[in-house]
Amino acid sequence: MKSRSQLRWALHAALAVSALSSVGMAQEKNSAPSSSPNPSPASKQIVPSTPSQTAAVPIESIYEPREYVGASNQTLKYRLMKPYQYSFGKKYPLVVFLHGAGERGDDNVSTLKHGAKDFADEARRKEFPAYVLIPQCPKDKKWSEVDWSKPSSELPDQASDSMQLLKELVDEMVENAGVDTERIYITGLSMGGYGTWDAIARYPNFFAAAAPICGGGDPKTVERFRNLPIWCFHGAKDPVVKVIRSQEMIEALKKVGGNPRYTEYPDLQHDSWTVTYKNPEFYTWLFAQRKSNVSE
Repeated sequence: MKSRSQLRWALHAALAVSALSSVGMAQEKNSAPSSSPNPSPASKQIVPSTPSQTAAVPIESIYEPREYVGASNQTLKYRLMKPYQYSFGKKYPLVVFLHGAGERGDDNVSTLKHGAKDFADEARRKEFPAYVLIPQCPKDKKWSEVDWSKPSSELPDQASDSMQLLKELVDEMVENAGVDTERIYITGLSMGGYGTWDAIARYPNFFAAAAPICGGGDPKTVERFRNLPIWCFHGAKDPVVKVIRSQEMIEALKKVGGNPRYTEYPDLQHDSWTVTYKNPEFYTWLFAQRKSNVSE
């Protein structure tokens, strides 16, 4: 007998297939979300992508609004983009996207402000069909309960409430939604960058790759994920999260034999995510990673 969660995901899948067979399919085939008009200046390493030249579909219609009720009856609102031309029974990669502090709340809309449009670009969705999960951290909560104002931090003993709920949600998706466990990725910006470092330290054998942007972590934890493919980004002139926070994580990884990629934008301040999520090389790298290729 199927569990309630299995039935729920089966219903979502059936509705998705039904929608794709009617109006939704026409939107998928003929439209793409618009990209941000003014990308930030970049270092020479980055070439912005060209957005799909098709009529725009509202981003809210691409990412379905949902709410997860956890084991402790706490709730986590989230948005979910299904793979392009989703096929029931097939397994797809999952990208977990962690927003920054400014997008906290309960509207389940502000989380689409950064990055979501870039993942939803029509040409990109065709090339890399995947689930993209964007949870919303409640106001006054954090993905990782650390003090951002300090020059360093230690991994808290317990995951934050929001991180625990997120992990429960992802585990449920893995069980019921056709997720390829070889290809679960995590990325996040600012507060979400901290959350990304926190997640891979707590669940080091769960992800296939991580891309923290302008965040920070605990350098003492890097041995846990030293072989995980990581591409870290930060603006050299960041006044909000000092660049040393990323630099110290990268240096710590290298000292224990890790081989992370690191892009530091010499002229950027806090917004190092706009140019990153517009870089086509980022997506090629991310979706090429497989957990089975990560040595223990």
